[in-house]
Amino acid sequence: MVSKIKTVAFIGMRPSEITVEAQISPGIVSFCIVGLPDKTVGEAKERIRSTFYQLGIGFPAKKVIVNMAPADIPKGGSHYDLPIALAILGAIEAIDISLFENTISIGELGLDGGLCYVSGAICAAMLANENDMALICPKACEAEAAWSGNDGIIACSNIVSVINHFSGISQVPKTEVGSNVLRAIPEYEGDMSDVYGQPFAKRALEIAASGGHNLLMIGSPGSGKSMLASRMKSILPPLSPAEALETTCIYSLAGMSPDNGLILLPPFRDPHHSSSLISIVGGGPSAKPGELSLSHNGILFLDELPEFQRQTIDALRQPLETNNITVARAKEHITYPANIQLVAAMNPCKCGFYGVMQKQCQKIPRCAIEYRNRISGPILDRFDIIIFVNSIKVSELFEKEDRETSETIRKRVTLSREIQIKRADCNDVSDFKLNGKARGKYLNEVTKLDSSTSILFQQIVQSTNISARGCHKILRVARTIADMDGSTDIQKHHIAEAAQYKFPNNY
Repeated sequence: MVSKIKTVAFIGMRPSEITVEAQISPGIVSFCIVGLPDKTVGEAKERIRSTFYQLGIGFPAKKVIVNMAPADIPKGGSHYDLPIALAILGAIEAIDISLFENTISIGELGLDGGLCYVSGAICAAMLANENDMALICPKACEAEAAWSGNDGIIACSNIVSVINHFSGISQVPKTEVGSNVLRAIPEYEGDMSDVYGQPFAKRALEIAASGGHNLLMIGSPGSGKSMLASRMKSILPPLSPAEALETTCIYSLAGMSPDNGLILLPPFRDPHHSSSLISIVGGGPSAKPGELSLSHNGILFLDELPEFQRQTIDALRQPLETNNITVARAKEHITYPANIQLVAAMNPCKCGFYGVMQKQCQKIPRCAIEYRNRISGPILDRFDIIIFVNSIKVSELFEKEDRETSETIRKRVTLSREIQIKRADCNDVSDFKLNGKARGKYLNEVTKLDSSTSILFQQIVQSTNISARGCHKILRVARTIADMDGSTDIQKHHIAEAAQYKFPNNY
């Protein structure tokens, strides 16, 4: 008898349905798993043997063959433990395997038969929901899987609970589906009111947040670049339900799911400058998502940008244009989404005090030029906004006036984004609705200029000799400033302000 049960294989963001087949036949006593399993799946043999012992069932002293089909898809992860164990139990007729016909099961087995947390539960739940199937998963994955919208989630703490539920001995409590994703939005960390002074930088951050623009801050040590960047996440609006599900899927695949099961706020990732190329773009033996994908629908902050490896920085070029990253392997290509807002900070030179007369070193300006040249021109060209953050004045540190809070700024950012989203919907744009990500004909449509504004813009382009991408960056930022002002058309002062963010006078 061949016993079959369904499970999933995770290939990037695309889960694939896998059929686990088990057959018990006469022959030399053995336990063989085929179908391109990795070492983790191979080690499931001992966990399953121990589980059978805990159940009081003797593991069959025959030839046990487990096949995972399709056989050409690599199988990796500990979530295959449960489906393999159930398939073998069905093959020895210890359970009625037909009861599991419309289910997908995932779960790692402990030596005592308990079900441990596995990554990718929400992705498996969404696949099960698409195919009108139930999902059997560990209790630890319940909060995560509940947000998929699947009302057939069976979350069990051990394999005995699974068997008892389907045999009718004792029913597992029904999992409540998370239908209202906005009911438990966590508090934002940090507040813009913590930042003293820096009105110009705060204005640039608000523009960047409103339009989803890439931002580079240049300034001396202690001027507040890192503090500003860390507070920027507090002025971004919460994720939409679709964005929250997509972002949570990425974190689930990386084994980093939050306690409440769903990521409701835009992620903020700030890897150290010693991070490797693979940790940033993703990959490795199991092709896990990197910092680029973990920042999806949020911010990737690169502090001390020139200190990152040149190869790592240049690897950002394509993802910043395509909003995804493809990890190529010998047998497969895995694509992860990477719709990020890149925020970076750097010192103006190696010593850090270029422009500060009392502190700058004797190598100026060669020191600044050499340090800036660590970043390639194509990367600098991909920043919509480049600002110089001046050191805070002593008087600003003792100011007593109330500073604007993140909540106040966030309301303006949300209003500006709503204008952009509504305009994109009216133009039948399905994705990349913010000005910083607008593409093709839609970008040309929303950045049209009248004759006088067009003349001013042409003069700016001719005097600066910037690239075509740089021209579009200025137009994108100008469109965002106009939206913040509630203006239908891009006017001269919008273009003028956008241009100063692309060419900081101090650097």
